[in-house]
Amino acid sequence: MIHPLRLAGIVFLVVGLGACASAPTHFHTLVPPSAPLPAAVAPFVIDVLPVGVPPQVDQPALVLRQGASGIDVLDGERWASPLGDEIRGALSADLAARLGTHDVHGLPRAKEARVVRVQLDVRRFDSEINGNATLEVSWSVRGQDQAAGNCASRVAEPAGSSYDSLVDAHQRALGKVADQMAAAVRSVAAGQPVSCGSPL
Repeated sequence: MIHPLRLAGIVFLVVGLGACASAPTHFHTLVPPSAPLPAAVAPFVIDVLPVGVPPQVDQPALVLRQGASGIDVLDGERWASPLGDEIRGALSADLAARLGTHDVHGLPRAKEARVVRVQLDVRRFDSEINGNATLEVSWSVRGQDQAAGNCASRVAEPAGSSYDSLVDAHQRALGKVADQMAAAVRSVAAGQPVSCGSPL
């Protein structure tokens, strides 16, 4: 016969393990909802190259900044795919919608296709609940006739008080960077000099 105190300990352990096992995991994406097809179709396509991200945030879980030097890794709040892929997917969707074209990265293409290559590297990807979602990036666009532009952007968007609002803020920040990049892509496709625009 099991001693009552030992039985109570076993029950407590089982209940505790059940509570841990039932903790939900939430998945987030930076890719925006589908946008309506644009009225005009661009005479070029884009090739959005893989995105580099800082190693501190290059992991499945969301990483929050805590003060000047601390971080909090949220095992229950995760990206739907690796962060670099999430950012590339969001940038691809944003640019395609703004430019009236599509991303041909990794796809076969006709030899005569006019392609503008787009590359983005993330320098900072900071997330602060009740603070800001801050994005600092360097990026470039290049055409087949060697027309090119090399720029940098910094965007800070209010993050709100929830994980969903934080991810929404990062989506908005990426959208603002995409606005600048889309203008540069149009210039490169037309063989014109690229203006990086005003700081965001």
